Amino acid sequence: MKYVDVDQREGVALVTLNRGVTNALNLEFVAELGDTVRDLKDDPDTRALVLRGSNDKFFAIGWDLPELLTLTRDDFVLFFRTFCRMCVDLYTLPKPTVAAITGHATAGGCIVALCCDYRFIAEGRKLMGLNEIKLGVPIPYPADCILRALAGDRIAREIVEMGAFHGPEQMERFGLVDEVLPLEQVLPDSIERAAALGAHPVQAFGRIKQDRVERTQARINAHLDEKEKIFLECWFSDETRERLEKAAEKF
Repeated sequence: MKYVDVDQREGVALVTLNRGVTNALNLEFVAELGDTVRDLKDDPDTRALVLRGSNDKFFAIGWDLPELLTLTRDDFVLFFRTFCRMCVDLYTLPKPTVAAITGHATAGGCIVALCCDYRFIAEGRKLMGLNEIKLGVPIPYPADCILRALAGDRIAREIVEMGAFHGPEQMERFGLVDEVLPLEQVLPDSIERAAALGAHPVQAFGRIKQDRVERTQARINAHLDEKEKIFLECWFSDETRERLEKAAEKF
C-alpha cells in the first residue's frame, strides 16, 4: 500500500503523508518516506520539498504504538534504524524543505517536522510536542540533536523533560515554528517559501545548508550506536512496556 504521495509543482515536490487520519508511523510508512526523500534528492527536476499531512486533523500523530508493540526485538530495531535514517536524510537533504502543518504534529510526527528547514503551522488548536518521557523513553538521538541545534539546550530541556504538547504560539516563541498562519494560508505560503528558496542555485543552497547541519550530523553519527542501545533498554523495560500499552489503548 502506498502511504506517501508526491505531486510536482514547478520544481516543488509536494509530499503528502497519507496513512489514514492520524498518519501513525509504522515500518512501511517510514521506509516509504525515506525512499521518497532519497529519490527527490537525486531528482534534477525537484528544487525544493513541502511536506504535509493529508488532512487538517493530523500532520502525524507519531509512532504506531499498537503495531510496534507487537514486533519482535529484531523487527523493532529495524523500524528504529529506518526511522532514524529517514530523519537524518530529511534533515540533511541538500534542497529546501518546508513542513506545512495543518494538524497535530506530536511525538514522532513532531520529529519529522523538526527535520525540515522551515515549519509553517495553522493557528488554533494544533498541538506539537515530544511526550516520550511520559512513556518511559528518551527521544531518539537524532531528534535530540536536531532539537538542540534548532532551539538550544534551555528550550530543548523544557520540551523534552516536561513532555507537554504546545499550541502554535508557544511553539513559535520556542523558535520551533517559523510562522503561525490561518489554516487556508499554510499550504500556499509553504509552497511559496519553498519555491523562493528553490529558485536559488541548487549547488550554492546545498553547500550553505551543509555548513548548517554538518556539525549536528557528525554528532549523530558519532554516538548513534550507543544511544540506540540505551533507547532499546528503555523501550523493552517492564515499566515502559506498561506505559506504552496504556498509551496504545488511546489510539
